[in-house]
Amino acid sequence: MECTVTWTGAAGTRSGMGFVAETGSGHIVNMDGAPDAAKPENGGQNLAPRPMEMLLAGTGGCTAYDVVLILKRGRHDVRGCSVKISSERAELDPKVFTKINMHFTVTAKGVPANAVERAIAMSHDKYCSASIMLGKTAEITTSFEVVEAP
Repeated sequence: MECTVTWTGAAGTRSGMGFVAETGSGHIVNMDGAPDAAKPENGGQNLAPRPMEMLLAGTGGCTAYDVVLILKRGRHDVRGCSVKISSERAELDPKVFTKINMHFTVTAKGVPANAVERAIAMSHDKYCSASIMLGKTAEITTSFEVVEAP
């Protein structure tokens, strides 16, 4: 797996701290820094997600993918899955994630809560390399709700 990240600020774009990532699979993702009131030239313009937000988003995608796949393989009628992630970071550099909570909402027809709980646990204990990696610095907690599909 590979990715090339290029700073766009030198090209005279609106943001002095913008970046474009091109993934090995050929997709483009824009990123930008937070505005810096004290030194505007060192900050972004909030034109795209910040890199650390992308890390959380990627982790959410990784674990949600696992949960849906595990439920489908168990022949459950899963119709939707979202995960809301909240986090805390260290105050000093490097500002690593120290706490992460993932709240899953699974919409399904007749899926027991214990199947969802098991799928989440399997993702976090075995399959989701992103959350397992972040678990080296952050305390990761999970919660979930199952919404019965009509």
